[in-house]
Amino acid sequence: MNSKYDFVPESEDRIVYVRPVAVADLPEEVQEQAQGAKTLYALHDANGERLALVASRSLAFVLARQNDYAPVTVH
Repeated sequence: MNSKYDFVPESEDRIVYVRPVAVADLPEEVQEQAQGAKTLYALHDANGERLALVASRSLAFVLARQNDYAPVTVH
């Protein structure tokens, strides 16, 4: 049923969660591409699906905003 009351606010729908990930915890093929980094930053959707891995927290926020997401830090 579609009505003006059946919706998820865009702000909730467009949130990504940014968290640090130890490279040692990632699959070996990803570790090989980390170029010596000890930590990468993962962006996850509301369901916990990993959308991206990037080299820095600031890059994670830039990537999220460039794709119209609101980034939120998770510890």
